[in-house]
Amino acid sequence: MLHSVPGSPHTPGGGSSRRSLRPGGRKNQALAGSSVGSPALFSPASRRNSGALSARGTPTRVLHHPSGTETVNYDVKAFGASLPVKVIEALRMADVEDFVSIQLDESGWAWLVYRDRLIIWKISQSSTKLSVCKELQLPPSDYLQSSSLVAISCLNHPGETSSLQSVSVMVATFEGSIRYWPTLVHENSFTETFVDFGGALCSFLTSVKGVSFILSSSRSQLMRLTPDSTGKIHQHGLPQGQGMFSGIGRKVSSLLGILSPTNDAALSSVLWDRKNSRFYAMTSLNLHKWEIDDSTERHIFSWDMNRVLRENITDAIWGSESNYEEIKRDVNVQYLDLQQNCDGLVILAAAWHLSDQPCLTYYTLITVEDSGYQMSDSVTVEVTQYNPPFQPEELICKVVVPDFSSHAACLYTEDEIFACSTGTGRISLPQEKITFSAQGDRILGAGSCAGLPIFFTRKSRLIAIYSRENISLLPEDLEDSLASSVAESNYEGPEFDVTSGMDIISQEDKTKLLKTTFLQYCRNDLDNAQAIINELFPPDAGQDAELDRSVTQISVNLVDDYPSSDPRWAESVPEAATFAHSSLILLRQLENKTKAHSLFVDFLRQVGLFSRLRSFPIRGMPMATRLLLCEHAEKLSAAIVLKNYHSRLPDVVNAAIQIALNRRQSDIPPSLTPADVFFREVSHIDTIFECLLEEEEQFLKATRIDSDDCAEMVISVNNIIKDMLQAAVHERQSKASLYKIREPRETEPEYVPWTASGAVRSTIIRQHEIILKVVYPQVSSNHRCTVIEQLVALLDWFLDGYVSQLQSVGSPEYQERYSSLETEYIQKRSELLLPLLSLGQHQLAAFLAEKYCDFDILIQICELTDNQTKLQRYITQFADQNFSDFLFRWYLEKGKRGKLLSQPIAQQGQLANFLQAHEHLSWLHDINSHDLEKAHRTLQKLANTETRYFARKKTLLGLSKLAVLASDISDVILNEKIEEMAEQEHFLLHQETLPEQLLAERELNLNEMPVLSAPQLIELYICDENRRANEYDFKKALDLLEYIDEDEQVDINDLKLKILCKALKRDNWSSSEGKDDPIDASKDSIFVKILQKLLKEGVQLSEYLPEVKDLLQADELGKLKSNPYFEFVLKANYELYVYRQA
Repeated sequence: MLHSVPGSPHTPGGGSSRRSLRPGGRKNQALAGSSVGSPALFSPASRRNSGALSARGTPTRVLHHPSGTETVNYDVKAFGASLPVKVIEALRMADVEDFVSIQLDESGWAWLVYRDRLIIWKISQSSTKLSVCKELQLPPSDYLQSSSLVAISCLNHPGETSSLQSVSVMVATFEGSIRYWPTLVHENSFTETFVDFGGALCSFLTSVKGVSFILSSSRSQLMRLTPDSTGKIHQHGLPQGQGMFSGIGRKVSSLLGILSPTNDAALSSVLWDRKNSRFYAMTSLNLHKWEIDDSTERHIFSWDMNRVLRENITDAIWGSESNYEEIKRDVNVQYLDLQQNCDGLVILAAAWHLSDQPCLTYYTLITVEDSGYQMSDSVTVEVTQYNPPFQPEELICKVVVPDFSSHAACLYTEDEIFACSTGTGRISLPQEKITFSAQGDRILGAGSCAGLPIFFTRKSRLIAIYSRENISLLPEDLEDSLASSVAESNYEGPEFDVTSGMDIISQEDKTKLLKTTFLQYCRNDLDNAQAIINELFPPDAGQDAELDRSVTQISVNLVDDYPSSDPRWAESVPEAATFAHSSLILLRQLENKTKAHSLFVDFLRQVGLFSRLRSFPIRGMPMATRLLLCEHAEKLSAAIVLKNYHSRLPDVVNAAIQIALNRRQSDIPPSLTPADVFFREVSHIDTIFECLLEEEEQFLKATRIDSDDCAEMVISVNNIIKDMLQAAVHERQSKASLYKIREPRETEPEYVPWTASGAVRSTIIRQHEIILKVVYPQVSSNHRCTVIEQLVALLDWFLDGYVSQLQSVGSPEYQERYSSLETEYIQKRSELLLPLLSLGQHQLAAFLAEKYCDFDILIQICELTDNQTKLQRYITQFADQNFSDFLFRWYLEKGKRGKLLSQPIAQQGQLANFLQAHEHLSWLHDINSHDLEKAHRTLQKLANTETRYFARKKTLLGLSKLAVLASDISDVILNEKIEEMAEQEHFLLHQETLPEQLLAERELNLNEMPVLSAPQLIELYICDENRRANEYDFKKALDLLEYIDEDEQVDINDLKLKILCKALKRDNWSSSEGKDDPIDASKDSIFVKILQKLLKEGVQLSEYLPEVKDLLQADELGKLKSNPYFEFVLKANYELYVYRQA
C-alpha cells in the first residue's frame, strides 16, 4: 500500500536538492546535481493536459513491509541463511519493549546484545547456514548494554575464512568496564580492566590497527586499548592537537577551519578507515582525525565542521526563499552519523527551522573529501526527500553506505528505511521510503555486507535492500511520457526493423531513432540500445556528419525543452516539441534538464558514440561536438544560478529578462510570466549579460551616481554575471574528464567557450569601463572595495576564456593563428590590468598577473612597491617560463642597467646566459664576477665590431686594455695582447688627430663621428678642405696605407701616387722659377719634407716611391705635368734623395 505524504516546500517535486559548494559564500555557488524525483522529460503533446502535480511535490512511495511487492524501485529480500538458534531464542525471550541492540559489520560478523548476553555469529550472502556462533557474558552494568560498545578484531588476512580462533572480542559498558576475549574458542577466558572518563559515559568501541581498540566517550574523550600476549590491556589517550597545524596559533588555524580538539561538544559518531589507517571522531561541531599505527597515533587536524557546513546546508534547503537572510539565522543543524565512500566522508545531518509551517526535518547527506592534512574546500550537499515532521525527541537517524565504490545510501530509523544516494554521482538513484508498521516490528540494527545494505528487524530478521535492475534511470512519469512519445512515431522502438533500409532513413528519423535508443538505455536495456546504434551509425562507417547533427539537436532540445506538463504551458507548446518536463517551479525544471542532459552524455559514452563525435557549427564557426555538449551543461548550471538570483533580486533580473525577450521579439502568453518564457530556452541564457548591462546603464543615467543605489545596482549586476560565469567554468573544469576523448581522430577546431564569446567579452569590457570611469570614483570606500573585487573576478573569467581558446590552437598546424591570438590576448590583458595599478590596487592586480603570467605587470608592481623579495619569488615561481629573461629584458628596455647588473648571487648564472646576447653589457657582469679575461675578450670583440661611433670604439679598446692588464693571464700572452691593442690604438690616433679646422669645415665631431676606414682618413688628410695641411698630414696619409686590408679592394700604389701628387700641388712652384739651384728652391716644400721624414724612418725610397716618370705623368698633377721647371726640380730631388740613397 502506498501512502502519500506531504512534500517539502523546500524540496519541490519531492526531489532532492544537491549543490556543489565551497565555504565562504553561498552566492558564489551553483547547483551541481538534480532531483531523482524529477518529473517527466519526454511528454508528447497528447499528454499535456494529463493534470498538474502539487506544487508541494510528488508523493513519496511508502511500503508496508513485509509485503515487498508494493515497492516501486527496490526489492526487500531475506539475506543469507536462517539465523542461529541462539539468536532466535534471544529474540523470542525479549519482550516488545525490551532493548535489543544488533550490529552488522562489513567484515561478515554480526552480534546481538540483550541484557547481559552477547551473541556473535557469522553472516554471508549465501543461503548455506554457517555454524559459527558464540555466546558471551557481558560485564555487569547499571545501564542497558549496547552493540555500539562491542568490537571484533579479525587476525586473518583478506580473502581468508574467519575462524573462532582468529577472532578476538572486546566489550565495554557505559560506565567504562572493559572485558576482552583473546579468542572466541574459549568464552570463559577473558581479562578485564576499567577506563575512567571522569564521569562521562562511553559511546563507541572501535576495532583499529594492530589488534587494538579505541574507546570513546560522550565528551569526545578517546582511549586506545591494546591487549598484550598475556592478556593485559594497556591504555593511553589519543594525542590532542599534535597535527601539523598545532603550532600556528589558534587565531590563524581557525581561519583555515583547523581547531584544536576540545571536550565541549558531544560526540556524534566515529569512523575507522581500515584502508588508510585513519580514525575520525565527529562531534556536534567538529571533525577530528588521527592516523593510527600499530602502537602509536598522530593527531592530524580538527576541522571546524559546523562553521563550514551550516551555511551550505541552509543555502541548499532555504536558499531560494525571498527571506533567506532572515531564515538562516534561526536554522538548526544537527550532525548525526559519519560514513565513507569513494568520494570522501559522508556526513548525515538534520536541519529544521521552527518557524516553517509545517516544520519539517530535512535530512541531508554531505560529502567532503579528506585532502590529507585538511579537508577539501569542495563540499557536496544532497538534500534528500526524506523530510518528516520535526519532533526533537526523535532525531535518531543513521546512514548506511553499503558499497565504497558507489553512491548508494540508506537512511534508517527504528521504524523506516529511506533508500537514496549521496548526490556525488552523475546519476542519482531513485529515492524511496520503506516503513515497518507491522505490529511489533522495528529495526534493531543495520550495516552492510557484500556491497548490500542489510537490516535486522524484530520480525523479518535479516533483510537486504536490492535495487531493481529493470528500473529506468528516468523518473516514472518521465518514463511514461517518453514511451508515449516514441509510440506516436512511425516505428516502435526496439521492435522497429532497423536493418531494413538504414540508407534511406532521413536525418529527422535518425534523430528520433537515437532518441528511442536513449530510452532503451534509460531502461537499462543496453544490449538493445547498442544493437540499434550499431545499425543506425555503423562503427566502420567513418565520419558521419549526421551523427553530430542528431546529437546536437537532441542536446539542444533537452536544454530548451517546453515544460508541457505545467498547465500554464499547455496552450503554448509547439506540436513539434517532443521533450517535456513536469514542474511548476523553474528551478526544478532546470534541475530536471540537468539530470536528463547528464544521462544523455552518459548514454553516448556507453554506446560508443561519444568518441566518434566530430564538430558542429555554432556562433559562425565549427566547434567540437563534445565541447558543445559540455557548453549545454554549463549553461544549465549558469541558468540555475540566474534563477536563484531571480528570487533574490527580482527587480534587476526581471528587467533584464524583459529586455532580452523584447530583443527576441518573443510573445508572452497570458498564462506565463516573462521568466517562464526566458528560462525555458537555456541555450540562449548568455543573452542576459548584455541585457543586465543595458538595465544597469539605464539605471545609472536615471540616478545620482554618488548614491548607494547606484553602487548596489552595479554590485548586483556584477554578482549575477560573476556567479553565472563561475558556475559555468566550474562545471567545465569539474567535468573535464567526462567530455574528454582520449585520442581525437582528427585535429579539432579552435575552441571559443561561450563564456568567452564576443558578446560576453564585450560585456565585461564595458563593465570594466563603467566601474573604473563612472562608479569607482564616486562611491564610498566600502563599495569601492566590493566593486573592485568583483571586477577582478570578472577579469579572471575573461582571461580564463582566452587561455582555453589558446590551448585549443596549441598544435603546430595552428601556429599562425596561435601567434595572432596570443598577441591579442597580451594586449587585452595589459589594457585591463594596467588601470588597477593606477588605482593602487597592487594586490588584486598581482593576483591576476600571477595567475595569467603577465610578467610586465608583476615587475611594475615590484618596482612601484620596491619589493625585491617578491621579485625574487617570482623568478623562482616562474623559472620554467623564463621570468628572469623577461625581467632582464625589461630592465634593458627601461634603461635600468644598474638594476640589471646588480642581481643577487642566485641569479648571476641566469644573468650571464642572458647577457651572452647582450655583449655591450656582459663585460660589466664579467668584471663584477671578477672574470677579467672574459671581460677583456668581450670588450675587444665589441671594439673590433664597433663602426658607428669612433669615441665608443676608442673607449672599448681602452677598457679592454685595462681589463687584460688587471687579469691573471701569463706575461707572454699579455705582451702579445698589449702589442695587438697598441696597433689598433695607433690607427685610431690618425682619426683622433684630424685637424680641427678640417673637422669644422666638414661639420664633424669626434664624439659623434663613425669609425673611419684608412682610405676615408687618407681622403680627409689630403683633401682640399684641409687647407693647413703640411708634411705631417701627408705623412699620416702615407702611414695609413699600411692599414688598408686586401678586402677593401683599393690599389695602394695608385693611392700612394695620389697622396704624393696632392702633396706636390700644395706648394707654389711658380714662385721658384728662375732659381738655378733646384734643391735650394724646393727645400721648404712639403714633398721634400716628406722625403726627409721617410729617410729618417729608414724607408728605402727607391722601393717606396713611384718612378719619377710615373709621377710626372699622373693626372692628379694637373698643370704641373706641363711645367718644365717643376719637372727639373722634381728630377733633381729624386736624384738627391732617391737615386743617391740607392
